[in-house]
Amino acid sequence: MSHHARVSEPFSMVIFGATGDLAKRKLFPALFSLYMNKLLPPTFRIIGVGRRPRTHEQFREAVRKSVDEFSRIKVADEASWQQFIKNFTYTVADVTNPADYEGIKSLIEGFETEHGVEPCRLFYLAVAPDLFATVSHNLKAIGLGDTRGVKRLIIEKPIGNDFLSAKEIDEQIKQTFTEKEIYRIDHYLGKEMVQNINVIRFANSIFEPLWNHHHIACVQITASETVGVEERAAYYDRAGALRDMVQNHMLQMLMMVCMEPPSRLKTEAIHDEKIKVLRSLRQYTEEEAGAYVVRGQYQAGILNGKAVPAYRDEKNVDSASETETFVAAKLYVDNLRWAGVPFYIRTGKRMGAKATEIVIQFKEMPKNLYFNKNNDLGPNLLVITINPDEGIHMVLNAKKPGSDNQIMPIAMEFCNNCEQGTPEAYESLIHDAIVGDQTFFTHWEEVALAWEFIDPIRRAWDRNLHKLHFYESGTWGPASAHALLAEEGHHWWPVTKERQHRVVRATEMITT
Repeated sequence: MSHHARVSEPFSMVIFGATGDLAKRKLFPALFSLYMNKLLPPTFRIIGVGRRPRTHEQFREAVRKSVDEFSRIKVADEASWQQFIKNFTYTVADVTNPADYEGIKSLIEGFETEHGVEPCRLFYLAVAPDLFATVSHNLKAIGLGDTRGVKRLIIEKPIGNDFLSAKEIDEQIKQTFTEKEIYRIDHYLGKEMVQNINVIRFANSIFEPLWNHHHIACVQITASETVGVEERAAYYDRAGALRDMVQNHMLQMLMMVCMEPPSRLKTEAIHDEKIKVLRSLRQYTEEEAGAYVVRGQYQAGILNGKAVPAYRDEKNVDSASETETFVAAKLYVDNLRWAGVPFYIRTGKRMGAKATEIVIQFKEMPKNLYFNKNNDLGPNLLVITINPDEGIHMVLNAKKPGSDNQIMPIAMEFCNNCEQGTPEAYESLIHDAIVGDQTFFTHWEEVALAWEFIDPIRRAWDRNLHKLHFYESGTWGPASAHALLAEEGHHWWPVTKERQHRVVRATEMITT
């Protein structure tokens, strides 16, 4: 399934919103890295579209600035930069005005004629989601929707803000593009270690037989941030963490952990298995949600030695805002493999450390046996760290060197990004879209089922059925998020950064 070896055919990519933040921080650097890694064809065309008038030159300078600032691969020499940037052009357009698409059309067709290539057209919508339908409609109206070659639409979340609005957007887009032509980006699926979950599971005989309710006590998925709402207040105060993180990223990681082995490594087979997970996800009613889902909001606190304000005191946030900046939940996947295993998820802003990781906690050894006389043996853990460190480590019990039978936890670890920088999520996703591999994109049915799970919880909160809990900035969420696990006799494992000083690494043990 490694997709990094394939170089695509010549293509043209239209980036709507080319002067925006996403293009600057992610898309241009990703394209440059792909180019430097020889993963783009010698001939391609990137057409930037924005509302502001710019010359091709000004646009190219902006791309250079973005690469200098955000790319993991730096410009080594001017000659190769010139080879890369000559493929970039710009056209000004108001995306709501069909007449403005003439310019886009002539640039695409000009490129195809000039190089004598078959149409392979990608339309990247780095614009507000409420424009998705408009753009795809206008592409069809101008005739860019009909091509004897390939056309693909790449869109970002959030797709809608509930099931109905998402369905409406999807139906509009599908008047121009089919499901097979729509690439919905969830950038978590582009992360190396998320893509690695399936390999760790299905390629190792020590894990797959244990990957079920007989051997796993619980699974914990954390995506924590230390930042507050920053520049995104206007969007975030309407969305909240449930829509911003849980509906997409958290549920995507859950699907990757839970899915059955696909019958073949075909995109459809993988999507089918992911969809089955969401179909088995236990739904909560508005009333029930309070017992399984905790919503929190950060208050003032100290983070890295600096005082930070409460969410309600941030600029552009309503001073009586009920918007959650933290969600913790206890989820169940009611199928044969996972019956009864709690999946704990938590995500929030202004938490103790920035981390995305998945902890698989195996069942404990029986009590009162020879090695576990004092019942103080910790469980074995398999920890998949996704961000900022990438890797896996296992926490095992071993004899403390030089002791009689003292047992201590040790960590065996593999670091994925220690030796060299790994590709940024957008690099692999853009590359997949160019070569036409949909495996790590979101199928419409995943979007639909995720919203159907989220909607009752959202409605319950909008009706204030369940309390908003507050937590101090720099901590790990409100007390109720810890109580959620205590009910089952579990506790949150500290994220790797905070746990490291407590667990001896296996390598240290060998050397001491």
